[in-house]
Amino acid sequence: MITPRERRILLITCFGHFMSHFNMLVFPALVMPLTAQMHIGIARVLELSFWMYLFFGLTALPWGMVADRWGARRLMMLFFLGAGASCLAAAMWVDTPPLFKMALAFLGLFAGIYHPAGLGLISREFEHVGLGMGYNGMAGNLGLAAAPLLTGIINWFWGPRTVYLVLAVLNTAGIALMLAFPLSESPRSEKAPGAGDNGNLKAFLILLTAMMLGGIAYRGATVILPAYFELKTGGILQALSGWAGRALSGNVVATAVTSVIFMVGIFGQYVGGRAAQRYDARYCYLLFHLITIPAVFLMAVTTNLPLAALSMVYFFFLLGMQPPENTLVARFSSKRLHHSAYGIKFVMTFGVGALAVKLVERIEKAWGIEYSFAALGCVSILLVCIILVLIRNTDAPKMEKEGV
Repeated sequence: MITPRERRILLITCFGHFMSHFNMLVFPALVMPLTAQMHIGIARVLELSFWMYLFFGLTALPWGMVADRWGARRLMMLFFLGAGASCLAAAMWVDTPPLFKMALAFLGLFAGIYHPAGLGLISREFEHVGLGMGYNGMAGNLGLAAAPLLTGIINWFWGPRTVYLVLAVLNTAGIALMLAFPLSESPRSEKAPGAGDNGNLKAFLILLTAMMLGGIAYRGATVILPAYFELKTGGILQALSGWAGRALSGNVVATAVTSVIFMVGIFGQYVGGRAAQRYDARYCYLLFHLITIPAVFLMAVTTNLPLAALSMVYFFFLLGMQPPENTLVARFSSKRLHHSAYGIKFVMTFGVGALAVKLVERIEKAWGIEYSFAALGCVSILLVCIILVLIRNTDAPKMEKEGV
């Protein structure tokens, strides 16, 4: 079903997607260690990441416009090079909050390249767009899963500075990969598979609203999850320490639990990709978001194993909805502007979604960190309403088997 050329494209785009999310999920796993190292509160540490997450989203549109003009290959090289240099700077300045904050901002700037470049490439080059998005989404979710665990282990032995040094090496490895497996693109005049001739502007604008709310839910949940587990899973820590016969690091246990939850999300990506290929992506999108609502509200009032189980359900569907969502972007946007369309998407999801950092920061200060999940549940209710509006204003696709 996937051609050899598509496999080569997937090799590069999947590694890029892996690193894009790995870059963004290292910081949440270091929130508690950085509060101790910098001698500041959780809210102030969270604030250090705001510009990183904002630039990660806001720069997606200009990067997408550049990709539509020049292609994805050059931008992917710049992504790996710039992200690696930014991580090296973060390692150098990890003891100086203002400079560390600036290094993180540049990391967000360069990491913002991947989604419009990589997803636009898949939407243009793949015959079965939904399936390609599913595999690519699984790679991104593997980055989500690996980041907390590896960060927790490296930090336990060597501290935050070494975490960012390792991250710099991983990013620059992408350059070697692209040199070993050169990325090829079809001529810009060829038709992009899986898109209508002119798109559907009204549907795309409605979808943008839904994706903005989804971005707030995603960023808000991921940025606080490791710290939340460190505070709320004391029972799991005691049980594991008793089993190991020694005291374990609370941060390592919390990040390990977070990684397990994101690993479950990989299966959600696979299910979402298959569903988008076989069924109407609009209804897949609705169902996945609908199931997140009871789970996220219950996460605000549970601890230990029940909290971990509910988190698995929540992230399975929150992350699993991404292939259907990306398939809808390809369907409703013009085939000539797919990179820009994904750029606009990620301005809304990751750019506006970065406001979730400020939201949870203020909620944590005023009422406590657990109330953040109740707020995210309200966001998801509004999101489901928007998806219903989208379904009412659009028709079923003519060729569902192609994932579009």
